[in-house]
Formats: sequence, C-alpha cells, structure tokens
Amino acid sequence: MHFNKAEQTALLQSLSNDARILYMLGIKPTANDSTGITSPLNYKSLLSILNTKDEKFTLGRQVNSLIKELLSVGLVTFQNEVELNHSFNGKTLVLPLTTMQIDDYSRLHLNWHKMHIDWLPNEKLIADLAKLLGIIDYDYNSSELGDFIAYWLGRPESQFSEYQWTQKFVFGLKKKRLAHGFKSVQKVGQQIVQTKAGIQADDNAKNLVAKYSKKDA
Repeated sequence: MHFNKAEQTALLQSLSNDARILYMLGIKPTANDSTGITSPLNYKSLLSILNTKDEKFTLGRQVNSLIKELLSVGLVTFQNEVELNHSFNGKTLVLPLTTMQIDDYSRLHLNWHKMHIDWLPNEKLIADLAKLLGIIDYDYNSSELGDFIAYWLGRPESQFSEYQWTQKFVFGLKKKRLAHGFKSVQKVGQQIVQTKAGIQADDNAKNLVAKYSKKDA
C-alpha cells in the first residue's frame, strides 16, 4: 500500500501506534483512490484489526479516541458533520491527504504555529476541501475571518499545522452555511448561500406591483 509524502509526514506527528495501525490497516484500505472517501466505519471490523494478538480494545469509544487522534493531525475528516462525543459507527470519513498533490500541500503539514492576528487561510486548500465536503459557497468575508482569528487567539495553547488551521476554518464555513440563521436569500439543496450582486423581486412583490398596476390602468 502506497503512502504519499503528506501522509507520511502526518503519520510521524504525535500519534499513538494504535492510531497509526488503525489508519494504515483499518481505514485507508477502504478509501476510494480518486475521492478519498472511505466505507462506513464498522466498529467490529476495526476492533478485530486492533486486537490481532491481545484484546486491548473492546469498546467503540476506544476506537473513537484513535480516530480523534487522526483528526487532530489532518489524516481524516468526516464527510458530514458529526458530534465528536457520539458514536462514529457507520459514519463515513474522507482522507484528504490521499488526493492532494504533494508539491502543493506537504509544506502545509510541516508549518505548525499558534494563531496570529495576520493569519490567512490557504485559498487553494479552501477550494479543494470545500469540494470534498460539498460546500457550495466557500467565499468568506472579513467578519467570518475575524471571528475565527479572535476565537483562536483566545486559546494560545493551541498549535496546529497550516493545513489544520485552514481545515478548521473550512469546517466553520460549512457549519455556518448549514445554519438556519445564516443571512442569505438563496437556498441550494440543503445549503444556504450568499446571493451575488443583483436585485431579485420575490413573488409577493411581483403580485403587489401587478395588483396596483391594474388599478392605475
């Protein structure tokens, strides 16, 4: 099985060997080569891989803990929004590093830093992650960027790779685009997106115009 440079770099981060085994033997073999999307997680199958000799793992939450390690270094993401304190059984992962061009992204996994006030997300990575996560509108404004920076400046103990910072920002955008309170006037599928320049009259306005136009006639 082939692991590209980005995966190798991430696997050498602060991970337990059990998390590495889970990725290499339990998760990656099920991933689609072109999309990076895995088969639904199966606790029974994953536990059998982890317990090759001794029955060290018996609970789903132990598997969850290992998956959270993989999340922390950017090796996996969830295809859809998931509550991290709930079961992951049956959920689908995306392995973003498997589809990345090493020349473009390897440096993003090597550059670890705390949040700073001049931080900007990597624009190409935003576009690629948005495509993987099904985000239609990934344009962001200064307020969204400022909120993100302000939140993490208040957590100076947090240090992530440049890839992970952008990944967190994209997840935040997806959450906002799916939120009911997101200010917009157009809905595409289940997502709310910002309308672009232009004026659109709704049906009520059109009906009122037609009503009073007839009166004036």
